[in-house]
Amino acid sequence: MTTDEQQRKELGAFLRARRSTLDRASFGLPPAGRGRAAGLRREEISYLSGVSVTWYTWLEQGRDINPSRQVLDAVATALRLTVAEHDYALTLAGFAPSRPGTHSAVATAPAHVQRFLDALDEHPAYALAPDWGIAGWNAAYEALYPNVATVDPEDRNLLWLIFTDPAVRSLLDDWDDTSRRFLAEFRAEVGPRLGDTRYRDLVGRLMDASGEFRERWESHGVGGFESRERVFQHPTLGRLVFEHHQMRPSDQTDVQLVVYTADAETRKRFARRG
Repeated sequence: MTTDEQQRKELGAFLRARRSTLDRASFGLPPAGRGRAAGLRREEISYLSGVSVTWYTWLEQGRDINPSRQVLDAVATALRLTVAEHDYALTLAGFAPSRPGTHSAVATAPAHVQRFLDALDEHPAYALAPDWGIAGWNAAYEALYPNVATVDPEDRNLLWLIFTDPAVRSLLDDWDDTSRRFLAEFRAEVGPRLGDTRYRDLVGRLMDASGEFRERWESHGVGGFESRERVFQHPTLGRLVFEHHQMRPSDQTDVQLVVYTADAETRKRFARRG
């Protein structure tokens, strides 16, 4: 399957998934067959968007058509897509500009990026490659999550660890919410590149390894990064509270950095990690 075919297939599946979750009552529509309250019909989206039923059907089927941006904007409005979801659909159709960079493989963070991570000292921080491989981290992050230094390099991928490492599940105070958020962020970033072997193989491995991943992947959730409070239940330091932030070096836009800043009590506990 070519990249274009993969993107059309993904766009169609994404639109179907979003359509199936819409609350009919919020559109002023009665329940569908057998009292079904969720999910609009293709004909209803066609009417709401002003796009012909045939054209919209082809769009969901991943046919080799060239929808205009105006059509996609109308469909996004009808489906009540969020900004992140709308951007995702546009990107899959070739309209939204890709994030600057080559999205090339990154095994190890560039030296100056690693020096920056180390300079953050007591703030846990790590660098992610485009495929979410963990390309670098500092001592504070290793203290928070020691497995990052010992896991097989092939498995040192944030998404893989979230869904397969029991230590991560016990460390995260809100594993269910965080795993959903991370997966939605990952999909928003890599959706247009799912035809690439690296991403396809990673998703395939996760589909085989985790039923929870498989179920959530098939729901086609999409979301953007949000700085927010993160709570960890550390096995020796106890409850740790951070706020996490994302940034990208202007000269290494293929690498994203995630930094955790601690509240006062966590700083005291973390300083005693020894």
